[in-house]
Amino acid sequence: MEPIRIGVIGLGWRAGVLTKYWHQPEGRSVVVAGADVDPGRLDKFRSKINPEADVTLDYKELLERQDIDAIVIMSPDRCHEEHAVAALQAGKHVYCEKPLAISVEGCDRILDAWTRSGKKLMMGFNMRYMNMYRTMKEIIDSGEIGEVKAIWVRHFVGLGSDYYYHSWHGSSRNTTSLLLQKGSHDIDIIHWLAGRYTRRVSAFGGVDYFGGDKPNDLTCPACAEKARCPEARFGPLTQCAFREEVDVEDNSMLIMELEGGIKASYMQCHFTPDYQRNYTIIGTEGRIENSEPENRVYVKSRRSGTWRDLSDRIYEIKAAQGSHNGADPKICGDFIDMIVHGTEPIASPGDGRMSVAVGCAAAESMRSGGRVVAIKPLHERVPTQAL
Repeated sequence: MEPIRIGVIGLGWRAGVLTKYWHQPEGRSVVVAGADVDPGRLDKFRSKINPEADVTLDYKELLERQDIDAIVIMSPDRCHEEHAVAALQAGKHVYCEKPLAISVEGCDRILDAWTRSGKKLMMGFNMRYMNMYRTMKEIIDSGEIGEVKAIWVRHFVGLGSDYYYHSWHGSSRNTTSLLLQKGSHDIDIIHWLAGRYTRRVSAFGGVDYFGGDKPNDLTCPACAEKARCPEARFGPLTQCAFREEVDVEDNSMLIMELEGGIKASYMQCHFTPDYQRNYTIIGTEGRIENSEPENRVYVKSRRSGTWRDLSDRIYEIKAAQGSHNGADPKICGDFIDMIVHGTEPIASPGDGRMSVAVGCAAAESMRSGGRVVAIKPLHERVPTQAL
């Protein structure tokens, strides 16, 4: 079998992490080209991934090449729609990092291009590949806690200033909201664990810590010294987390009503001292809760008709090799399987669209006093098998 030839749009940190799993010259895929608007990233990409790769400042050059089979989109969120639609129209298979787009309309345009193209489209929902959340999904699907009725998620983003507020993510024109950009992973996992999509939401949030209008005169000392911030891991610091431009909420809470009346909540805070996700899922016969620091899932199941008769179990989660707790090499392998063997992805493009729909509705609710906002349903032309 000839290897799948891949071109990458967007050569930042994430591309450097993922593409090493696709560039397997003796295997099933090779990375042959990359595009980025930042000239400084082109040689770095070649040195880290493939010295023989072609690089360009214009992504359209990749799409014109007949020898490129698939496009991996790692560009900033606001560019996903343009790049995905163009790649599909050019007859390329597409892997798109989350979120699929930064608007529902943008997602629907991508899905329209996908259904017309006859090509494969995969969402970068790598959390579905993590052993922690796969274990929780298996427990729920086994019926061990009965019918799911409630899901609570707390997301402690202790590295918020590193990953989000020192970069383009801190402006809503680039991200819409971090309930969309960052929360799209968790919204998708909530949908996946529940087996249902969200119907309506209400949300509250604010820029409570970062930004440039805080009365407590918070500053970043490294920024004030025009030095490299010790927490900015991905290159020289160019933007301060306390700049006036920051308008994306760093502390937010989302209430969701899913199909079937399932209730869910998602809380996201970007200035906590730790980084972890805590999930609690409650069913008619018990509940499960994860602990990322302990790498465990706790289960409490009701074995009779009373609340007292509980059976407790602990699942020790196996460590996995590779970035993102072993998820990245798995999802990269599945993308090639999808192209070569027609294997259906764990997360469909429709799933990607619905997580964006919830994130957009959450931002609308949050910025209008918490009013209830209905979720726009999936476009009728999306293939049934993709939902």
